[in-house]
Amino acid sequence: MVLEGALVDVGLRPGPAAAIDGAIRFLVAFVALVFLGRVVVLPLLDRAFETRDLEPHARRPLKKLVWFGVLFGAIAAAFGFGGYGNFLTSLATIAAAAALAIGIAMQSVISNFVAGVFIFTEKPFRIGDWIEWQEGEYSGVVEDISLRVTRVRTFDNELVTVPNSELTDNAVKNPVAKDKLRRKFVFGIGYDDDIQKATDIIIEEARAHDEILDDPEPSVRLTELNDSDVGLQSRFWIADPSRADFMKVQGEYVTAVKERFDAEGIDIPYPYRVLEGGLSVGSADTIGAQASANEPAE
Repeated sequence: MVLEGALVDVGLRPGPAAAIDGAIRFLVAFVALVFLGRVVVLPLLDRAFETRDLEPHARRPLKKLVWFGVLFGAIAAAFGFGGYGNFLTSLATIAAAAALAIGIAMQSVISNFVAGVFIFTEKPFRIGDWIEWQEGEYSGVVEDISLRVTRVRTFDNELVTVPNSELTDNAVKNPVAKDKLRRKFVFGIGYDDDIQKATDIIIEEARAHDEILDDPEPSVRLTELNDSDVGLQSRFWIADPSRADFMKVQGEYVTAVKERFDAEGIDIPYPYRVLEGGLSVGSADTIGAQASANEPAE
């Protein structure tokens, strides 16, 4: 009787019939709850994702987490239905200790996971966007976003795996986030060249390019007076930068301006230096004597 009471106190039932009955009830409850989660919880989650306009690559890891929660909840509830006691209460102490150990060991992983959730919800950038971070030291096109890392393809065709926390803890520039992008380029002309003529050429070539917008219209400002040149800064807008190769557009535009400058006789000077000093020429005997005189005495 004492043993039977002890078994009842810990939630166990003596006898094979009771054990089989508990196992059947555990299995039925577990299957029913898993089926309910698959039929009700996951479809509701899909609707929530569609409402939030969450991208497909972001839905998969979140659905896995929710599915894991459904399985864990089904096991916990099935323990109660099977008469095995309270599963959550039995695991409370172990779970607390495990959570503490995991939290200490996986601080960086958890930090990147939370950062990944913020990236999915706030959408500072998307797959296919060109981003710059670390004050422009790193840049590239986003190829994949997961809950832990973001993969960026650099313009040298190198794949960089960036922890998500690095992208949320630092400023990230996304030039293609909006429907148009303004670019700036400084053309240097000589001090003797006609500033107004150079300005007209820069604006004309901007208007002639099909992918540079007329509204807002391109503009030119004199912004620099350097040692060797006068800097004229061109400002122009490109439509739909996420699809247009705006670096290619800028390159074509700068090339066209350079060709017009050459045709119109406008100089693009380069820095030069004036060296002052003397150069003496002597015979071989004289040079040998000077070298001997400069040698240190032993």
